[in-house]
Amino acid sequence: MSASEAIVPAGGAEATASGTLAALPQKKNFRQRAHSNPYADHLLEYPTSHTEMNWNEFFPAYFKEDGTPVYPDSDVSSVRFLDVGCGYGGLTVSMSKLYPDRLTLGMEIRVKVSSYVHEKIQALRQHGAAAATPEQLAAGKPTLYQNASVMRANTMKHLTRFFGRGQLEKIFFLFPDPHFKRAKHKWRIISPALLDEYAYVLRPGGIVYTISDVLVLHRWMDSHLEAHPMFERVSEEEIENDPAIYLVKNSSEEAQRVDRNGGRKFLAIFRRIVDPDERNPLPPFTPAVAACTPVEALQIPVTAVEAIEADDEPEPEQE
Repeated sequence: MSASEAIVPAGGAEATASGTLAALPQKKNFRQRAHSNPYADHLLEYPTSHTEMNWNEFFPAYFKEDGTPVYPDSDVSSVRFLDVGCGYGGLTVSMSKLYPDRLTLGMEIRVKVSSYVHEKIQALRQHGAAAATPEQLAAGKPTLYQNASVMRANTMKHLTRFFGRGQLEKIFFLFPDPHFKRAKHKWRIISPALLDEYAYVLRPGGIVYTISDVLVLHRWMDSHLEAHPMFERVSEEEIENDPAIYLVKNSSEEAQRVDRNGGRKFLAIFRRIVDPDERNPLPPFTPAVAACTPVEALQIPVTAVEAIEADDEPEPEQE
């Protein structure tokens, strides 16, 4: 078995039996068309209710085999950050490093792309453990990237199967498919009906982040969020002071493609309001505090950098 194949099971942090750290996967080996029909029948597994979801497979450092949290009554007792359509996982991985006291999940519907992110995270977990200090290991606390994971899922259909009311603190929509044809506007990830679901799973005060290099799509997302009664626009001052914004703009492969092509990036950031008329209102939450700078969050362990082989940007096929 080669180093690139020696990916440990979900959550494994140790080096391989031979002592060799796993190489990061190459995107060229996971080529897939750029778009996927969210209304098609995909072979997906999902629980009948979010209360039946066992997260051990995705975050084994934080959940026992029976699904109970290792650290109950803490901020890592459930997923708090969701990267919808996470692509190749740039934001998912960097957010987990920026906020180590939160669990970040990427959801991606494409088979090969989600498989790539899975292998990438498993390899990074090995390198994160190798980079840990003896003090960190002795304390028995999870090492880098244990709080990041990916799931192949259809967010448009099954969001509330995985997340309960007011569970999430941040939801990210980075460079979603514009679906230019009018007949396919119903496929867009931001719509009045879907915003109802996002408002349901977001805690009051939670943030929705959207970014696109397509102006017409940005205006669509911005106007729908503006019109929804459960969301309010985040001020420019707050946006400037939010460490996650840098990663929203720079961490994803799509963001880097836009930079290479000299394109523009359009942001729309909204907050889930505290509704005074809401039944059984949820208590406010304490926002996560960044553990490093956003630039540092983008940096992966040196051993992982050395393990990266030549990688070609996959050319997306036409829809």
